[in-house]
Amino acid sequence: MYVWPCAVVLAQYLWFHRRSLPGKAVLEIGAGVSLPGILAAKCGAKVILSDSLELPYCLEICRQSCQMNDLPCMQVVGLTWGHISQDLLALPPQDIILASDVFFEPEDFEDILTTVYFLMQKNPKVQLWSTYQVRSADWSLEALLYKWDMKCVHIPLEAFDADKDDIAESALPGRHTVEMLVISFVKDSL
Repeated sequence: MYVWPCAVVLAQYLWFHRRSLPGKAVLEIGAGVSLPGILAAKCGAKVILSDSLELPYCLEICRQSCQMNDLPCMQVVGLTWGHISQDLLALPPQDIILASDVFFEPEDFEDILTTVYFLMQKNPKVQLWSTYQVRSADWSLEALLYKWDMKCVHIPLEAFDADKDDIAESALPGRHTVEMLVISFVKDSL
């Protein structure tokens, strides 16, 4: 299985913060091969993996990743961004939401933030830890974050020992800049 550079960077961020993970409730959205979620589980977090309910093969990849990493009991749920489902309603409050390269298509940005907003209502202190590959300088989350009473902090990769040069040497075509974000509720909205 191929692991995207964004997943590697998010895993590096988790590894850097591994001592704070034991016992944390963590949800990985758009999990795919689930590298960040698997690492969080190996570090002691209580992890739920999710991918689109409309893409059953993605959910199967999550399950296979769990099996290959000796985590056969990890919960895998189908969540479609922007849709309220029984699985979304049944999720317990989370401490951390992981998202590796989910901000891929601008038409999905609001659906993703709608889902995250719903989860933040259950626990206003939850943070979304996200990495994404910069694809266009014209794409921005700023207006949507403002709309949903969220704020964003950009985390320099050097702050957690991520090597930009190694990431830039990936086999992906085009631009390879990877960014790390921590998104949370604006304090005044609580």
